[in-house]
Amino acid sequence: MMKANLLYCFLCCSLLSFGQTERTLINKIDSINDLALQHYISNDIAKSFNLFNKAIKLSDSINDNYGNAVANFTIGKIYDFMHDYDKAEKSYNQVIHAAKKEGDNFLLASSYLKLGQIYMNKVPPTDAIPFFEKAIQFGSKYNVRDHDNVDRRDEILFRIRLNLSQLYLETNNYAKVLIYLSRAEDNLKRIEDHGYFTAQWNFIQGQYFSKKEFYNNANVKFIEAINILENHSEINVKDKNALLNDVYKELSLTYAALENSEEAYQALLKHNNYRDKLLNEEKIRQDIIVQSKFSIESYKNVAQLANNERIEQLAASNKIKNVNIIITITGFLLFISLLTMYRSYISKRRLSNILKTKNNQLEIAKNKAEKSSELKSNFISNVTHELRTPLYGVVGLTSLLLKNNDLSSKDTKFLKSLKYSGDYLLNLVNDILQIGKIESQKIELKNVTVNLRVLIENLVNSFDYRLEETNNQIQISIDKNIPEFIKCDNVRLSQVLINLIGNSIKFTENGKIEVRLKLLNTLEDKVSLRFEVEDNGPGIPKEKQKMIFENFSQLDKNSNTNYQGTGLGLPITKNIIELFGSTLDIDSAIDLGTTFSFDLTFEIDKKAKVKKVKTKQAKGEAITDTHKYKILVAEDNKINQIVTQNLLQRENYECVVAKNGLEALEAHKQTAFDLILMDINMPVMNGNESTKAIREFDPETPIIALTAADIEQVKEDYKLIGFDGIITKPFDNYEFFQTISEQIQKTKSIGVKSDFKLVKVS
Repeated sequence: MMKANLLYCFLCCSLLSFGQTERTLINKIDSINDLALQHYISNDIAKSFNLFNKAIKLSDSINDNYGNAVANFTIGKIYDFMHDYDKAEKSYNQVIHAAKKEGDNFLLASSYLKLGQIYMNKVPPTDAIPFFEKAIQFGSKYNVRDHDNVDRRDEILFRIRLNLSQLYLETNNYAKVLIYLSRAEDNLKRIEDHGYFTAQWNFIQGQYFSKKEFYNNANVKFIEAINILENHSEINVKDKNALLNDVYKELSLTYAALENSEEAYQALLKHNNYRDKLLNEEKIRQDIIVQSKFSIESYKNVAQLANNERIEQLAASNKIKNVNIIITITGFLLFISLLTMYRSYISKRRLSNILKTKNNQLEIAKNKAEKSSELKSNFISNVTHELRTPLYGVVGLTSLLLKNNDLSSKDTKFLKSLKYSGDYLLNLVNDILQIGKIESQKIELKNVTVNLRVLIENLVNSFDYRLEETNNQIQISIDKNIPEFIKCDNVRLSQVLINLIGNSIKFTENGKIEVRLKLLNTLEDKVSLRFEVEDNGPGIPKEKQKMIFENFSQLDKNSNTNYQGTGLGLPITKNIIELFGSTLDIDSAIDLGTTFSFDLTFEIDKKAKVKKVKTKQAKGEAITDTHKYKILVAEDNKINQIVTQNLLQRENYECVVAKNGLEALEAHKQTAFDLILMDINMPVMNGNESTKAIREFDPETPIIALTAADIEQVKEDYKLIGFDGIITKPFDNYEFFQTISEQIQKTKSIGVKSDFKLVKVS
């Protein structure tokens, strides 16, 4: 008992002594850092540098990562001040190393910001982008507080995004400039700003307008920045002079571009005045740098300081020795008890090492898999984007030609063959893209009103050519008690039925396919239905019925049968049905045919009103408005212009075509349209730029983006640009007109569109 008490006392004394020694050194480090920072602010660079180096050495002696990071950060700023960027970069990297151990998001974000600013001045400046992105990563975290525990999250994010705006402005990436300016503006609203940040934001916004040759708009922003700087005395004089120098320089250039010679001359005089002030400040700065470098070198050669450091280290070493003596005595007393724990510890460590090795192997495999998946997704996205645009022209023009009653039966047959080939290729592209979306879980089900009878009849009618080619017949059987209108994702349901019917036709010749829709039960506003697609084809062996639902798998091909396809239709169908919350069942045997079935529950739409249907799309009924609305189509592809214009005119819309974004902007200034269809990729002015310009004077007219890219690639920022919706090309006609109708009706339901004031954009 006495031994145990003695052991406890030794342990407490050793821990108390060690804790007090460490706390004393930490307080001393903080005090040195504060004093060094005061010297830095007062331009006493040499003293500041010496004290920070002293703080770093003391921090290293007790592993004080925070003190080390604070000292190195200001040393990096000192090297920045002296234009020694290599040493500054080294210091900021040391800050990052220490701050990561402490989890200090403010120091991490600030250091990456400083590194980005260093690389912005190198070639190429785009090397700075990864550092700014890292800065945003740490600056966006919930806890971004400085040494005084003040929340600096929005301020640091504003500075990062303003630097990114400047970088992308220099590299002529104007879309990125607008994105980061917009996000920086959001941060600016939450900053307690004395005017300097707002002036910076206006200056870069003005530079953007100047680059885009909107000189009047640029002048507005430059003058606003000047007013802020000249009317806020609390702004640092050095920072104010530097920014006013840049603003007046840009202002003189824009006045010159507008041929306002007098204003340009006055602005240039102002610029020269502030430039002289900056030159004087730079001369003083160079004197300070020369003196500081001399003092710093002297500091490194002074033996007395080294002796003082050795004395302090010796004193610290003596304290540590005393602590070590206490720990040794305590350790000796604990030795016997530790022996009994040793075997257990060794065993756990061995197991831990095994698990660590396994985890590293799994991490490597995971990274390889993610990289492979990313490469596959990028390849699929690029290929489908390049295929969609010409396919839109092929399928669209073929559909328009088939509407011509003057065609001979031979020409009609050729056109049907061409349309089938185009549709087949389009379905192939969509299937490949669909697999990628399913794997990344990016599919969301919609809920629209659908007439199931019309949907199924139109789906079956779309297979006329294939039925004639394979000499098959289709019979439709729909329970008469099924409600007329239900709510579901008609596009996904149509895709399921098209895949199942197309699969039956592909594997059946001179046969019969039955499409059945049965009522299972009705409960209040819900109805449960069973869908069945049956054929009398060759059937599928039991052992291969699971295989057909795997991606790219196909039944064995024999010498007498040519089964086209990629093996994606049934896997996609199975996944979509599972999204609906059901399962796809198969009943098949050799030479007895195949039946696919699935059960779904839908909401009954009791309020749906039957209106005259004008679309012949195989996706169900479309509710149309007979009022002749005026639509502006911005599209640079001639074939796509013809197809889109004819589709709209057939649906009683008045259509005007613009071949680029600039023409669309000018057309909408002259005429108010009910809706604008805006292609994103166009010459002269792209769709994003044109939409932003239109939104400056008209925030109400719905603008829908047209793109051949996958919708997931562009939908992240489309609302920030000003779009109300997105349609991918080649589009499904039903979805196309449904989206147009919804956007127009949404605008009309809010009220008559108010007159907007036209603003001239220079």
